[in-house]
Amino acid sequence: MASSSVKSAYWKGVRNGAPFILVVSPFALLFGVVATEAGLNVFETMAFSIVVIAGAAQFTALQLMNENAPTLVVLASALAVNLRMAMYSASLTPYIGGAPMWQRAWAAYFTVDQAYALSIIEYETHPKLTLPERMAYFFGVVTPICPNWYLFTLIGALVGQSIPQEMALDFAVPITFLAMIGPMLRTGAHVAAAMVSVTLALLFAWVPYNLGLMIAGIGGMMAGAQVELWTERKATQEDAK
Repeated sequence: MASSSVKSAYWKGVRNGAPFILVVSPFALLFGVVATEAGLNVFETMAFSIVVIAGAAQFTALQLMNENAPTLVVLASALAVNLRMAMYSASLTPYIGGAPMWQRAWAAYFTVDQAYALSIIEYETHPKLTLPERMAYFFGVVTPICPNWYLFTLIGALVGQSIPQEMALDFAVPITFLAMIGPMLRTGAHVAAAMVSVTLALLFAWVPYNLGLMIAGIGGMMAGAQVELWTERKATQEDAK
């Protein structure tokens, strides 16, 4: 029975993750094309995607490299864009922190936006899931996503500039993040963080080397944390009455 429930959780994750193939594939294809246009060879492009496996950070680093930005700025900007992964990890730890080390290591590597978004919603919606079921669901989600990220990065790197511009592959970037962020704006803290970060990103778009994104990310986190504190204080005060 336990094995059956774990398999069921895994295949549910596969089904829930499968729709993201529609946006992850062109996203990866676009990266493969842009990377080779920037001068990377196929091996370097694939190593970039396999080692980093973070689309937004990869595009950020690539753009800065094209602008001949200092190496420190490239690394700092990519790290800033990926700081959300630290928050993802902290958020997932109460649910899967008790898993064996090897499972946590693989989960850390495969913690991409889609895996986090779907998994945290599943864990919060079904708090009675066992640890093996949670891990199975997580790995089920990444099964259709990550292999396709590698595959379509390779295709993009191989075909390069032969893809017509009319295909407008860059549509995949905003659609991917809209699809993930929309369902997660469930609390005032989430909404405040999103609104502040978007506003600051627009206000500081003029800052060189995309450093405005770092400002926006930090401001959004501060706003979300502050709203959450206010909400908790208000709830405590109401309970005390």
